Amino acid sequence: MGTLMIRRKLSIITAAYAPLSAYFHETIRSVEQQTLPSGWDVEWLVQEDGEKPGVEGMLIDVPFAKYTSNKAHTGIAATRNLALTRATGDVVQMLDHDDILLPGALETLLPHFEDENTHWVVGQADDLLSNGERRNYESALPFGKVEPGAVNDWAIKHDGNWPIHCAGLLMRTQMVRAFGGWGGSPVDDDIIMFSALSECTAGMNEKTTTWLYRIHDRQTHKSAQWRERSRDGRQIALDRVRAIRAIGLSITGGGADVPPLSVGPAAKDSAEGSAWWKGRP
Repeated sequence: MGTLMIRRKLSIITAAYAPLSAYFHETIRSVEQQTLPSGWDVEWLVQEDGEKPGVEGMLIDVPFAKYTSNKAHTGIAATRNLALTRATGDVVQMLDHDDILLPGALETLLPHFEDENTHWVVGQADDLLSNGERRNYESALPFGKVEPGAVNDWAIKHDGNWPIHCAGLLMRTQMVRAFGGWGGSPVDDDIIMFSALSECTAGMNEKTTTWLYRIHDRQTHKSAQWRERSRDGRQIALDRVRAIRAIGLSITGGGADVPPLSVGPAAKDSAEGSAWWKGRP
């Protein structure tokens, strides 16, 4: 008898917003053109923020895309976390709806997760300028394995500026969930989450350029709110690092095989002040 291959799945998470979706068609084409390593499947979880959804029709010909709308303006962190509740993959990848995956990106990055001690992976990005030109962005960290805490050591030495571009991260799904998902902040939600995850786990800084980070005038981080709150988000991230180091938190491995858990109706909504849990097994 042949050996059964264990299949793995990647969940790409994209927070979309119709008023800023001018480049989404290019993002879609870049995802469609990806090829996967042997034994991998993919789902693309597109979660649209805003009271007036408008991007679902763009995905009609993408069979592995799974779309849903918030039907309210909840912000990017909440939008990413809502998408995370739908993720069924072993690994999640962040992909903004204006960025581009280069051909071969997933074939290059996903094999790093064959090492059980690698919990996050990032490839290099070129800036994609408004005139279509690409601008190289030098990596602040050496290529190869990155030990726990090394990313934050660099950030601490550089005034709370991080050396990893979080918009291109791939991470083990259970690690993202264990560290609370994206931080509940109007800015730098990805840095807040990654500061904790990378403090406790090792990752890989892949030398290959695997994606393009689009530079344009309507980028979220160029908004007045983002600029005003930038110090706040990075301070929250540093506070997390300090707290983790203060209590000695670490990942020991050897986790249990836990079946999926699901919620039912909110019992307190119909309890009318009664002790609704009594009489239950």
